[in-house]
Amino acid sequence: MSRDNPDPVLSIRGLTKSYASGTEALKAVDLDIRRGEIFALLGPNGAGKTTLISIVCGIVSASGGEVLVDGRHWQEDYRFARKRIGLVPQELHTDAFEPVISTVSFSRELFGKAPDPVYVEQVLRDLSLWDKRREILKELSGGMKRRVMIAKALAHEPEILFLDEPTAGVDVELRRDMWALVRRLREKGTTIILTTHYIEEAEEMADRVGVIRQGELIVVEEKHALMRKLGRKELKLQLSEELAAIPADLADWGLELSEDGRELTYRFDATADRTGIPSLLAAMRDLGIGFKDLDTRQSSLEEIFVELVHDRGGRA
Repeated sequence: MSRDNPDPVLSIRGLTKSYASGTEALKAVDLDIRRGEIFALLGPNGAGKTTLISIVCGIVSASGGEVLVDGRHWQEDYRFARKRIGLVPQELHTDAFEPVISTVSFSRELFGKAPDPVYVEQVLRDLSLWDKRREILKELSGGMKRRVMIAKALAHEPEILFLDEPTAGVDVELRRDMWALVRRLREKGTTIILTTHYIEEAEEMADRVGVIRQGELIVVEEKHALMRKLGRKELKLQLSEELAAIPADLADWGLELSEDGRELTYRFDATADRTGIPSLLAAMRDLGIGFKDLDTRQSSLEEIFVELVHDRGGRA
């Protein structure tokens, strides 16, 4: 279906998870996932990413709140929800003595799907597993086992696919195959929710980004809108002559001087009515500080993420 469909394919309402120790793993999380989008959930270790995914996928019980899959309650209509959800977990869990093709085919039938050798073959080929189809899982490398986990998650043709750190600790080839597969799945209308520590992947792939910290979803935003809203720009000035220190008359701009004294960096809000750049350049001219080149760049998603997690950027 089209990603323009306004009805969320997944609605999370007031989801909480507390343990007997008093630890709050999730704090009233509210989140709507749009049909056919790629949503990246970012957060440091222990932030609650895997807990949230595990609850939605029926692996962990919530303390409170609800999840709706296509408008239907995921506990009241468990079979309906599970048929529509696929999960690639962080940890490798494989049937050690099963051939690859057997375990992937079994995963499909486990969800009530009729056998489809043609579809299973295509999944295995997409993940460069077809030549390994007769091999026993125990004998595969870690990277190949990861590919099998992905194939198992795709075996029943889920409409919603969770990828929990799918490329962590894998080789470059698998990472490339994985993201090519993600692109193809989205073209077919699959909704993809991923967690990742490779923030450049989220920056390249995701439509929207959520940041979770200490069990609380602190921001959910369109990727480009988030970068516009919270991103800072840097103006770098290559000085004509070496500068020993920043003059007191330039203190108001919060400049940084490079170690070799030949570059000044000025950070500013690109969305502000006044960036301060003309005044800065005029002040430098009055002080006889010349420059031979200048360059600007936008903050990356990684820098925005770090700023949010450390609570320097506030809330969006």
